[in-house]
Amino acid sequence: MIDTLAGPGTGEADALTASDLLASIRASRDLENAEAARQLDLAARWADLHPPESIHSAATFTVPGTDHEEPLAGDGCPLIAEFAIAELGTVLGISSTSAKKLIGHALELRHRLPRLWTQVQSGHVPAWRARTVAETTIHSTPSLTREAAAFLDAQVAAVAGRIGPAQLDRLVAETIKRYDLATADPATDPEDGYLSVDPRHATLHDEDVHFAGTMRFEAELDIADALDLNHAVAQKAAEQKALGSAESLDVRRAKALGDLARTQTALDLLNPAGGRVAGDPAPGGRVAGEGRAGVSRPDLPTAREVVLHAHFSAESVGEQTVFGPTGRMEERQRLILLDQLTSWCGDSRTKVTIKPVIDLNTHLAAPGYDIPDRIREQVILRDRTCVFPWCTRPARGCDIDHVIAYDHDAEGRPQPGPTTSDNLACLCRFHHRLKTHTAWRYRVTGPGCFEWTSPHGHQFRRDRSGTTAINEGDPDPPGIPRPRR
Repeated sequence: MIDTLAGPGTGEADALTASDLLASIRASRDLENAEAARQLDLAARWADLHPPESIHSAATFTVPGTDHEEPLAGDGCPLIAEFAIAELGTVLGISSTSAKKLIGHALELRHRLPRLWTQVQSGHVPAWRARTVAETTIHSTPSLTREAAAFLDAQVAAVAGRIGPAQLDRLVAETIKRYDLATADPATDPEDGYLSVDPRHATLHDEDVHFAGTMRFEAELDIADALDLNHAVAQKAAEQKALGSAESLDVRRAKALGDLARTQTALDLLNPAGGRVAGDPAPGGRVAGEGRAGVSRPDLPTAREVVLHAHFSAESVGEQTVFGPTGRMEERQRLILLDQLTSWCGDSRTKVTIKPVIDLNTHLAAPGYDIPDRIREQVILRDRTCVFPWCTRPARGCDIDHVIAYDHDAEGRPQPGPTTSDNLACLCRFHHRLKTHTAWRYRVTGPGCFEWTSPHGHQFRRDRSGTTAINEGDPDPPGIPRPRR
C-alpha cells in the first residue's frame, strides 16, 4: 500500500519504489556526514598550515592591530594565526566567527577528544554530534584539563555519539568533580551557603526576538521588591482595563512594565533632605501608607533614552505620502511593521525624531581625512553591515574605512584616497585590521557594491542583498581542474 503512495517524479525517480527512495536518501545522508567529517579534517589541516610561527615580522616590535596567535580550543590544542581564519570562512560562505568555531571544534576533537575524532572520521558518529561535544568541552566552566578531557572522551566514545545534551552536561559535571577542577563554592553548603551567593539579576534576552516584535525579560528579585513590583504591575493592568482596554491580562501586565520603565526611577535615593517620602518602607516593617509631612519628593529624571532606527519606504500618491507596511530596524536587522511603529509613537511619552531623507546615491565629499557626520550617516545607511564577505556586524558599530587609503602626504598632487561616498565603506574592527595588515583587497564597483579578493585569489561580491562568490575568479583546486564551457 505504501509503495503506491510515492509522489510524482521525473526521470529516474519515476522508477523508484518507496524502499528505493528511502535507501537513496539514507545514502545521501551518509555522503553528507562523510563530507562534514572531511571538512573538519581539512579545517584542522588549515590550522596546521597557519601556526603562530607563520606570522612573519621582521621588526623586533609589534605593530598594533597586526596578526597575532589565537587560541580556538582547549588546553593542549595548537594556536593559529588569527588572520588565517577569515579566508577559510569566506570560501565556505560563512562568517569569520563561524569559521573560528569550525576550526576550534576540529582542533578540540583531534587533539583532546581523539577517540571521538576517530569515530567521526570512520563514519560511526555524525560530525554535528561530535561538534556538540567539542563545543561543550571548549567552553566548560571551569576549564577541563587535558586529562579531564581524555576521561570525558573515553566516556562519550563508549556510547558511539548517542549521548544527549542532558547526559553530556551530567558527564561534564562528573568529570569536573572527579578531577577536582571546581573552586570551593559556599553555595553548595546546605546550611548557610545561600548567604554567600546573591542570586538577584535582571536579564534581557535580546537574542531571542519574536516575530511579533517582543523580547523576553527575566528577573530574580528580593522578596519585598518582587511583591511591590507585582502590586504595581497589577494596579497598572487594572487601570488599563478600567480605561477600556480589551487586551488580555498578560498583555496588560506586560504593557504595565513598559509604562513603569518610562515613568518610575529611583525615589528616595534622590531626596536631598535624606528623609522618607510617600511610599518609603517604614522602619522595621513594610511600606508605609503615607509619607511624612513636610518632605517633598524631588523631580524624577526622565527614563533612559532608547534610540531605535527604523527605515520605511514611501511614495507620493497625489498630495499624500504613503508608507509601505513593512520596514527595517537597524538594531539586529529586524523586520518591523508600520503598525508596530505607529503604536510606539502613539505613547505621549515617546519622543519621535524624523530626520531628512538621505539619498544614498548622492555623491558626498569632504576635504581632509576626517569624515563628517552627514557622510558617515550616509555610508552607514547604505552599507547596513560590515561589507566584508558574509559578515553581519551592524554598520553603526563599525569603522568607516577609506577603500583606497588616504595619503596624508599628498600635498600639491591629487589625493588618491579622498574622503568621498564612493571611497568609504563600513568595516568591523577585525576585518578593518585584516584589510590593513594582510593581502586582502577590495574595490568599489558601484554604490554599496564591493568586490573582494582574498590572499589566495578567491573573489567575492558584496552588495545590499548579501555576498556572492565570483566563481570565475576562483582558482582551480589542486588536482581538480574546473570544467570549461
